[in-house]
Amino acid sequence: MQTIFIIEDDAVIRTELTMLLQANGYDVLAPSVFADIIEVALAAAPALILLDLSLPLHDGHHICREIRKCSNVPIVVVTSRNTATDELKAMHLGADDFVTKPYNTQILLARIENILRRVNGMRQSSILRIADAALNLDDGTISANGETRELTKNELRILRLLMKNHGKIVSRDQIMEELWQTDEFVDDNTLTVNINRLRQKLTQIGLEEFIKTKRGQGYIV
Repeated sequence: MQTIFIIEDDAVIRTELTMLLQANGYDVLAPSVFADIIEVALAAAPALILLDLSLPLHDGHHICREIRKCSNVPIVVVTSRNTATDELKAMHLGADDFVTKPYNTQILLARIENILRRVNGMRQSSILRIADAALNLDDGTISANGETRELTKNELRILRLLMKNHGKIVSRDQIMEELWQTDEFVDDNTLTVNINRLRQKLTQIGLEEFIKTKRGQGYIV
């Protein structure tokens, strides 16, 4: 279940939003104290933040700017401040959408769903999966059977190329081209070392035969 974090000081609106989102399958966090709201929101690691602009202590623009400094969590501004200046400033500070009060609940839900769908699609596209193996291109790790190993830059490039060509033989020349963009000055032994080290890490997470050698042709996963 995805969590939505509401930053709204109007108790009536906060309750209305909470009930609306819960009724549509979301988990909701909606604090009524705003002293450390930025830290609390970041610690919650929500899927999305709904943010009012007119708030005690700090306005929504300040909160949006501070959150965006260290997180890419989607932020939807929901406010009665409906000037073009407010909207433009919010978008420049990193808000993903701007909704004015009074809002149509179904349109608000649709906007939230669209943003989450887009964000989740981007996250999924950064992970290559084959059977139990998951290669995370963002943090350079390979996971399987509940275990994770960090890869070097070259190991990541090799495994990414092989997994993107799943079921096809990839020649050593193709791999060297991927690693160094040229095979002119590449020591063939260097590639062998990289492949062997990669295989050792795969074996550690239960993927002993993940990379297969096709003699005289190359490798295949």
